[in-house]
Amino acid sequence: MPLPPRIQSRKPDTTVDTGLELAEDFDVKIRHAREKLGLSHEDLGKKISEKVSVLRKIETRKIKPDNVLSTKLEHALKVRLLIPASEEKVQQTKIPKPSSRELTFGDLIQLNKREKEEDKTERKQS
Repeated sequence: MPLPPRIQSRKPDTTVDTGLELAEDFDVKIRHAREKLGLSHEDLGKKISEKVSVLRKIETRKIKPDNVLSTKLEHALKVRLLIPASEEKVQQTKIPKPSSRELTFGDLIQLNKREKEEDKTERKQS
C-alpha cells in the first residue's frame, strides 16, 4: 500500500532585497515589540522557529540577525528592522582612515613653530 504524498507547508518568502541594512537600534525595536505583544523569548522562538538563546543574544547585541532572520522577526513582531542602505554610510566607508604613525622630529619642529606663531598673535591682540 503506497504512502500518501506529504503535504508541504508553505514557507514564508525568504528573499530579501540586498539594498537593505539592519537598523542601528534593532535590539531595542525587537525587545519593545516583543514586550508590547506580551511574548516571552520562548513564545517568540516557537513562533518563528528560532532558538531562545539566539533571540536573547540579539536583544543584547551580542549577535546581529541576518536578513532572513530579520525578515522573520519583522513579520512576527510587526516592526521594521531592514531599512534602505543610506548613501551617507557608503560614502563614509570610502574615506580612508588617517594613518596612526608616530610623530617624527620634523613633526615636532613644525608643532613648535606653530605654537610660537600662536603665542606671537596672542601677544599682539592683548
